[in-house]
Parts: sequence; C-alpha cells; structure tokens
Amino acid sequence: MNVVEKERALLEHIRNRGSLLVAFSGGVDSTLLAVLAREVLGDRSHCVLLDSPVVPRSAVEQARQITHDLGLTLDIIPVPHMEHTEFCKNPENRCYHCKKISAGYLKQRATELGLAHIADGMNTSDTGEHRPGLRASDEEGILHPFIETGCTKQDIREIARERGLPVWQKPSAACLSSRIPYGDPITEGKLRLIEEAETFLTRQGFSQLRVRLHGTIARIEVHKEEMGRILDQQDAITAHLRSLGFSYITLDLEGYRSGSMDEVLK
Repeated sequence: MNVVEKERALLEHIRNRGSLLVAFSGGVDSTLLAVLAREVLGDRSHCVLLDSPVVPRSAVEQARQITHDLGLTLDIIPVPHMEHTEFCKNPENRCYHCKKISAGYLKQRATELGLAHIADGMNTSDTGEHRPGLRASDEEGILHPFIETGCTKQDIREIARERGLPVWQKPSAACLSSRIPYGDPITEGKLRLIEEAETFLTRQGFSQLRVRLHGTIARIEVHKEEMGRILDQQDAITAHLRSLGFSYITLDLEGYRSGSMDEVLK
C-alpha cells in the first residue's frame, strides 16, 4: 500500500474500534493517532498522558500545548513508577515493567470514560528494535493501529505533514530512564540530572540529542553534522554540565542513534 492507502486503512481501522483512548506523548505518532481518532470517533476518543519522573517537564508542557492547539481532549495522570522496585532496578526488560505498570492506569481511565479500546503510537519501524514494552502492551490488550496497518515512522511523518500537523518533524523522544545503562539503578536524582543537561543543550539549539549517564560521566550524542557546533561550544557546555554534577563530559563519535544503550545486548 502507498501512504494514501495506508491513511485510509488507518481511518477505517480506528472507526471499527468504536471508541478509543489514546496513550499520548505529544510526539508525531501519538499526535497523528489522536487526530485521526477524533476525526472518525469524535467525543468517543480521548487522550491520556501518563506523567512520572521519567517524563521530561518540557514534554508534559508540549503535550498540553499540542492538544490545546489541535482541539484534543487530554488527561494527565500521575504514575508512581519510582515506587516499583523491579522498574528501578533497571533490568534489560525495564520497558516491560514500565508498560505493565502504565497499562493499569490506562485501563482504569478507559473504563471511567466508557471507552472500549486503548491504543498507542507504536509503528512497524519500532518492531526491529529492542522493545520488551511491546510484549507487555500486547499482553494487556493495547492496540497498535500503525503496526496493524503496516505504517512505518516515515509513513506517519508523511501523513502528518500532508495534514499540516506542526509536529510532523518533531524529533523522536524516549523516557529519561533510557539514558541510564541497564543494571544501574534508576533514581529521581539521576533522571533530573539528565533532564537538566538535555534541557541546556536543547536551549543551545541542538534538536535530536541524548545525554547518556555513565556514573558521573556524560556521554553526549548529537547528529554527526552537529558535532562541530558541540566542539565550538565545548567550554560553555563543559562548565555548565560540571556545575550540574557531572565529573567528565564526553562526545560520542558515533553520533546520535536511537537505543544506543541496547547495543550492549547484541
């Protein structure tokens, strides 16, 4: 199927669900899903963002703004991930535990709203990566409309662009815990340190980036074409990140790549 045919299939797939709660993050995937759901289901669709210390504050504010601008309904529900020991141990299947915890809150809200199904923005491009959370979502009955209609990340961006959605080029994001090596415990202090470092770099004009935390070492990932700008600003970047609590600041010469912490699993 081409992109136009996939969009039609998506709309029909969502329409056939009858009602839908969208697990919303403010990224291009969940935003497009929410817009399509509102188009075919109207007030029988609803967005929920699950908030916890693993979610950057900027992401929460952006989600609020996006849903306001697009006329979507949004609930923000706190989830106490940090109270769950297995999640905080940060095992290789951390995302499995996270999705299991999250599913309970999504199901509760869907029941309260009388919505028959819950869906997320997972797409076929995600299925080739280390995604234990996908198995947890499947076990909990969470739907994946983009996967079920064969949509890739590029398909989603193209449909969003054609529809004029302002997030169509928004960089991919992931929870802050993905910056911590497997086996290193997740703490709120570590999450805030990572968030503060990434917020600073974002304000310097870097778009797609990660600050991976290795003890007290910051491993910065940016696209290779932006490495020169990092080096041009190295003194200011080093000074600020050290003021946050990092001992050493490094630049990853392989550049930004999604899921780099998973490379040790291979």
